[in-house]
Amino acid sequence: MSGGCRATNISCMSTVRINWTELPPRDFTGGAVSIGNFDGVHRGHRELVTATVSEARRVGGPAVVVTFDPPPLAVLHPPALKPPLSTPAERAELLHAAGADRVAVLNTTAGLLALSPEAFFEDVVLGLFQARAVVEGFNFRFGRARTGTNATLRELCAEHHVRFVEAAPFEEGGEVVSSSRVRAALMAGDVATAANLLARPYGIHGVVVEGARRGRTIGFPTANVGQVKTLVPKEGVYVVTVVTNGGRFIGAANVGPNPTFGERNQKIEVHLLDFSGDLYGREMRVDFVRRIRDTRPFASVGELVEQLHRDVAVTRASAG
Repeated sequence: MSGGCRATNISCMSTVRINWTELPPRDFTGGAVSIGNFDGVHRGHRELVTATVSEARRVGGPAVVVTFDPPPLAVLHPPALKPPLSTPAERAELLHAAGADRVAVLNTTAGLLALSPEAFFEDVVLGLFQARAVVEGFNFRFGRARTGTNATLRELCAEHHVRFVEAAPFEEGGEVVSSSRVRAALMAGDVATAANLLARPYGIHGVVVEGARRGRTIGFPTANVGQVKTLVPKEGVYVVTVVTNGGRFIGAANVGPNPTFGERNQKIEVHLLDFSGDLYGREMRVDFVRRIRDTRPFASVGELVEQLHRDVAVTRASAG
């Protein structure tokens, strides 16, 4: 994975995936480091990256963001794991867009998670990244059983003459912005609130897979999006924007089953406005703009078609 270049004293952004027992490239060392899951890269995360960049410029090194794959919970307690808001590649891209010069994805292993807070600081913060500054959020935890706190980190940094900055909580509407809050909004179908917390529409990536092709017979062909690795919003019909086949399109998406035809399988079906062509096997990004209505059964195909016409009209109006 790699990022593009931008005009700073750091000549080119990049991303690496490493084990905690191996050294990163030299241009990942000697700067400011921020460590965390950064799932979804919401507005709070973006503020943390901004603070890291500021400290990096102060110490004259790169702004390095360190994240994990898989999430630690996948190793510690897999049944409790929930679908992520972003894949590692998406996370890296978003972190670079937020200003990070370097993104390091640590392979999460039992050995890494067994390190005491002191050993994690010695082996990762100092050993791998030779950090001269560390920037973390107010609720940062690290080391075995998450026993390390910012108080622990502050002491360790002081002992090793490393600058430590604790970023203030970032709030929206009187509440701290968090990945959990974004997740709750999406599970409620409130994609507008999720977009506000993320500073962008929430999107999913997938591949167009074979469907029943029933939409073609009623005048509303759809692309069935499969192989999605991140959280899918609550069932319903949404206005979406789609990037695929080298273009960007407006669409109406149905998330969930198609009860009018007696289907119970959960699907993501997208009808692209003003598009014709075969998308099977193509990659597709779907950004959720607005939830129109619930998914529900109709008494007849005719009633369904009438509703689809209304959905398309709403979609066009939203696009305008």
